[in-house]
Amino acid sequence: MMATPQKYRMSFSVGGLLVKESIALVEASRPGETWPEARERLVAEGISSFPKLASQTRVLREVFDRIGHLTDAERTYLLEDADRLEQQALIWLAICRTYRFVREFTVEVVAERYNSWRFDLGLEVFDRFLAEKAESDQGLAKLSPSTCAKVRQVLFRIMRESGVLNDDGKIQPIWLSVRMKVLIEETNPEDLLIFPGNRGQL
Repeated sequence: MMATPQKYRMSFSVGGLLVKESIALVEASRPGETWPEARERLVAEGISSFPKLASQTRVLREVFDRIGHLTDAERTYLLEDADRLEQQALIWLAICRTYRFVREFTVEVVAERYNSWRFDLGLEVFDRFLAEKAESDQGLAKLSPSTCAKVRQVLFRIMRESGVLNDDGKIQPIWLSVRMKVLIEETNPEDLLIFPGNRGQL
């Protein structure tokens, strides 16, 4: 029996990559504490250490959810060993694991264009992809034009902040250290496909 596909969630549109906020939440977890335990405790405490973020309930919820899609080893690497570029890459990984739409757009469009040496990624490419997905998904079909525009704007912002796109809107490679590649492959080698220039051992 085939598994039911994960529903498309478009709530990544609440903000950008949110690297600082993500790191702050990981730092607030305690040794030996699982991520669900840390989440429950921090919410109960009112996130007093993050007054700015606490005032944005939706953003806080999304950051918690994203970080929950990293393994314990990946969260440890995020705090202790990753440089700034790898921190951005890890948060990008978390986003692609959290949101099916972002992952599919990255693998089916961004990676395909990069591998065929078509580095431009115009807004119309996103619009066409969204329209195609909406043909078979009622939730996407119901999105208003203004919501579609916002989702597109935020996703392109996230891709720039993660390094997938440069400031000119062109797709560029993300080079990962050997250690980070190993961490990702231990969970799912196909996750390397979300990083242009990394095809993984497929």
